[in-house]
Amino acid sequence: MYGYIKGLIKEVECNYIIIDNHDIGYLIYKLEETYTIYTYNQVREDEFSLYGFKNKEELDLFLKLISVKGLGPKMALPMLATGSITGIIDAIDRENILYLKKFPKIGDKVARQIILDLKGKLNGNQLSLLTSKQNDELTDALVALGYKQADIKKVIKSINEELPIEEQIKEALKLLLR
Repeated sequence: MYGYIKGLIKEVECNYIIIDNHDIGYLIYKLEETYTIYTYNQVREDEFSLYGFKNKEELDLFLKLISVKGLGPKMALPMLATGSITGIIDAIDRENILYLKKFPKIGDKVARQIILDLKGKLNGNQLSLLTSKQNDELTDALVALGYKQADIKKVIKSINEELPIEEQIKEALKLLLR
């Protein structure tokens, strides 16, 4: 199993990237524009798959999701790609079946199994780590737009961290433009 791969992104397709590391091209299912990708390696009789994630928290949640009976990597990956990590954890803790069923191939039975297997096993420390990661992501986005760190720190405290990052950026921009 690989912990991470560092290299040059050589090819970007809609559902995978190829990273060149010492003249070996690793095909990783998931489009992320980063050079360090945390990975999960699945070896089966007929398949050798490598799944990539932008941070350890995303990988940890993925590993917990694929531990659920009836939920494999190809079902868990779209959950992480289309939903927020905090949203998924919150839905599991609150037993929100409707939220979980919005993901592709997740029906009532699988949603209930996810809740049964993972409720209470996703600790609050993970959420606080994710919150700080989201703040870092928001700060990076605002710095890229030309705002100063001091101004960003003042505004970031009043942003609802539960919002998707796009909404957080919109809210921060509104506050910064005042």
